Amino acid sequence: MYTEVIPNLLIKGIARTIKESKAIKIYIGNIMTKQGETDDMTLSDHIKAIMEHANNKVIDYCIYDTGEIVPEFVRIYNKEGAFPLEQDIAKCKEQGVKTIAKEFACIENGAIRHDSIAVADSIIEIVCDDLKFKDMQNNPQYIKMNKKLKENSEVRKEKEKVKKKTKKQENKQNKKAKRLDTRTKSKFSTKYDERIKSIKSSDELREKRKRKLEEKN
Repeated sequence: MYTEVIPNLLIKGIARTIKESKAIKIYIGNIMTKQGETDDMTLSDHIKAIMEHANNKVIDYCIYDTGEIVPEFVRIYNKEGAFPLEQDIAKCKEQGVKTIAKEFACIENGAIRHDSIAVADSIIEIVCDDLKFKDMQNNPQYIKMNKKLKENSEVRKEKEKVKKKTKKQENKQNKKAKRLDTRTKSKFSTKYDERIKSIKSSDELREKRKRKLEEKN
């Protein structure tokens, strides 16, 4: 936010040029906060900071994430002082920004990242909707982007199939491993497992008492 996005808006003429452009201005919301930079900031705080530093409205749309992040990875970020960004959508709308919810959080190389294809598709959808509104469905740009959306949709479907297939195979392997583990245990071990643990625990306690008595003597 303050080290990559906002510095660009401080260059003379940049913010004014963005505002005056007829292009659609889209802000991709952060997924996590950053320690020492955006602590306790919400989505609307991010938008407010951008607009204040640009000294004008430079955001038409804000695409924010609604995807589920694996808790194990969130905990890793928590240790570093980073937390999932609070999405106070009502306050974003009060600032005159249209909000769009999308699932684009993903894990890449052990880090929480934006899924680039999902983000690109979201932007293409906004542009296509705008062209539709202007009744420009025969526009070459619309036809090209709409085709790309369909292609990406097919790619995602294939990825989901592979993911489900892999998950199914993993579950089968886990079940098989559990069955093998159960078979390797003898009937005696299975039946008297708790009794054996109890005997071991009693022996350990007896040894501790014996050592204490020896130390006193």
